[in-house]
Amino acid sequence: MQEVPNVAYFELPPDWICEVLSPATAKLDRVQKPAIYAQFEVPWAWLIDPIARTLEVFGLDRGHWRLEASHADDARAAAPPFEAVELELDALWLRPTADGSENAPS
Repeated sequence: MQEVPNVAYFELPPDWICEVLSPATAKLDRVQKPAIYAQFEVPWAWLIDPIARTLEVFGLDRGHWRLEASHADDARAAAPPFEAVELELDALWLRPTADGSENAPS
Protein backbone atom coordinates (compact mmCIF):
# COMPACT_ATOMS: atom_id res chain seq x y z
CA MET A 1 0.00 0.00 0.00
CA GLN A 2 1.71 3.16 -1.20
CA GLU A 3 -0.28 5.41 1.13
CA VAL A 4 -2.90 4.82 3.78
CA PRO A 5 -6.36 5.79 2.50
CA ASN A 6 -8.78 7.64 4.76
CA VAL A 7 -11.40 4.85 4.95
CA ALA A 8 -13.08 2.83 7.69
CA TYR A 9 -11.46 -0.43 6.53
CA PHE A 10 -9.05 -1.77 3.93
CA GLU A 11 -10.15 -4.03 1.09
CA LEU A 12 -6.59 -5.09 0.26
CA PRO A 13 -5.67 -8.29 2.14
CA PRO A 14 -2.45 -8.20 4.19
CA ASP A 15 0.69 -10.13 3.25
CA TRP A 16 0.99 -11.48 6.80
CA ILE A 17 -1.19 -11.92 9.85
CA CYS A 18 -0.29 -12.72 13.43
CA GLU A 19 -2.77 -14.11 15.93
CA VAL A 20 -1.94 -14.14 19.63
CA LEU A 21 -3.89 -17.05 21.08
CA SER A 22 -5.80 -16.88 24.32
CA PRO A 23 -7.92 -19.58 25.94
CA ALA A 24 -11.06 -17.65 24.99
CA THR A 25 -10.17 -17.25 21.29
CA ALA A 26 -7.77 -20.10 20.41
CA LYS A 27 -10.43 -22.23 18.72
CA LEU A 28 -11.59 -19.30 16.56
CA ASP A 29 -7.98 -18.32 15.76
CA ARG A 30 -6.98 -21.89 14.82
CA VAL A 31 -10.11 -23.08 12.98
CA GLN A 32 -12.29 -20.30 11.58
CA LYS A 33 -9.89 -17.44 10.88
CA PRO A 34 -7.31 -19.44 8.86
CA ALA A 35 -10.04 -20.48 6.40
CA ILE A 36 -10.95 -16.82 5.89
CA TYR A 37 -7.31 -15.81 5.49
CA ALA A 38 -6.82 -18.59 2.91
CA GLN A 39 -9.93 -17.49 1.03
CA PHE A 40 -8.40 -14.01 0.68
CA GLU A 41 -4.97 -15.48 -0.19
CA VAL A 42 -3.01 -14.08 2.75
CA PRO A 43 0.35 -15.77 2.15
CA TRP A 44 1.70 -15.96 5.73
CA ALA A 45 0.15 -16.57 9.15
CA TRP A 46 1.76 -16.72 12.56
CA LEU A 47 0.11 -18.19 15.65
CA ILE A 48 1.69 -17.12 18.92
CA ASP A 49 0.65 -19.01 22.04
CA PRO A 50 1.93 -17.15 25.12
CA ILE A 51 0.84 -19.94 27.47
CA ALA A 52 2.61 -22.72 25.54
CA ARG A 53 5.37 -20.21 24.64
CA THR A 54 5.31 -21.13 20.96
CA LEU A 55 5.41 -19.47 17.56
CA GLU A 56 3.99 -21.44 14.63
CA VAL A 57 4.64 -20.15 11.10
CA PHE A 58 2.26 -21.17 8.31
CA GLY A 59 2.58 -20.54 4.59
CA LEU A 60 -0.32 -20.70 2.16
CA ASP A 61 0.23 -23.38 -0.50
CA ARG A 62 -2.47 -23.66 -3.20
CA GLY A 63 -5.20 -22.65 -0.77
CA HIS A 64 -4.03 -24.81 2.13
CA TRP A 65 -1.94 -23.90 5.15
CA ARG A 66 1.42 -25.63 5.51
CA LEU A 67 3.39 -25.50 8.75
CA GLU A 68 6.72 -23.96 7.74
CA ALA A 69 8.34 -23.70 11.16
CA SER A 70 7.65 -23.89 14.86
CA HIS A 71 9.69 -22.30 17.61
CA ALA A 72 9.40 -22.41 21.39
CA ASP A 73 10.58 -20.97 24.66
CA ASP A 74 13.81 -18.96 24.36
CA ALA A 75 14.52 -19.81 20.71
CA ARG A 76 15.84 -17.25 18.28
CA ALA A 77 13.63 -17.31 15.19
CA ALA A 78 14.15 -15.92 11.70
CA ALA A 79 10.58 -16.60 10.60
CA PRO A 80 9.10 -15.97 7.16
CA PRO A 81 8.21 -13.51 5.81
CA PHE A 82 10.63 -11.60 8.07
CA GLU A 83 13.72 -13.82 7.85
CA ALA A 84 15.98 -10.76 7.83
CA VAL A 85 15.05 -10.06 11.46
CA GLU A 86 15.88 -12.61 14.14
CA LEU A 87 13.32 -12.59 16.96
CA GLU A 88 14.24 -13.47 20.51
CA LEU A 89 11.08 -15.28 21.58
CA ASP A 90 11.97 -15.12 25.26
CA ALA A 91 11.21 -11.39 25.08
CA LEU A 92 7.55 -12.20 24.34
CA TRP A 93 6.69 -14.35 27.34
CA LEU A 94 5.57 -13.37 30.83
CA ARG A 95 8.12 -14.08 33.54
CA PRO A 96 7.19 -15.62 36.90
CA THR A 97 8.06 -13.53 39.96
CA ALA A 98 9.12 -14.71 43.42
CA ASP A 99 5.52 -14.46 44.68
CA GLY A 100 4.19 -16.65 41.82
CA SER A 101 2.61 -13.84 39.81
CA GLU A 102 3.83 -12.96 36.33
CA ASN A 103 5.51 -9.83 35.00
CA ALA A 104 5.62 -8.63 31.44
CA PRO A 105 9.01 -8.91 29.73
CA SER A 106 11.35 -6.01 30.34
